[in-house]
Amino acid sequence: MEKFKQELEKTLEDLNSPNNVECFTEIRQCPTTGSKSLHATVEFSSQQIISKFGPKEVHERPNYLTLQISDSQHIIVYPEPLQYINHSCNPNIFFDTKQSVVIAIRKIEIGEELTFFYPSTEWSMAQGFDCICQSKDCLGQIQGAIHLPINIARKYKLSQHIQQKLGIESRINHL
Repeated sequence: MEKFKQELEKTLEDLNSPNNVECFTEIRQCPTTGSKSLHATVEFSSQQIISKFGPKEVHERPNYLTLQISDSQHIIVYPEPLQYINHSCNPNIFFDTKQSVVIAIRKIEIGEELTFFYPSTEWSMAQGFDCICQSKDCLGQIQGAIHLPINIARKYKLSQHIQQKLGIESRINHL
């Protein structure tokens, strides 16, 4: 029985390793726009760690591909499939930049697109855009946390560096 427990723990560790995110997600491409998105191939429960992540590259300034992890560090995320997690004003995942993990913030169904709230990690984005998430609480223009009213920012789980810059704790600060 002890050997089985050890093998199960090792298997679970392997599934959560950055090299195996492909085992429980798939990249889809929109035939009309050509844009790519990451979708779940398994169900995730709220607060479940989906993947670890780290830097493939580190930059001092943001670009449209980077994730901000501190005031002066913007990373190209590894493993690569995580780069296809798009924005939503009603996100289902959170990039925990302190623990370097991607966490489900609500139940995620098989086939559901993985999305995060870009201003949760981005102070001032290199390229703002008009949001097309179509959620009932869609904010319209997305430019980074610096452009959010405090009452809106508090509704979201925010990275530690964004909370510090805003001088707040988000309403759902702790999972």
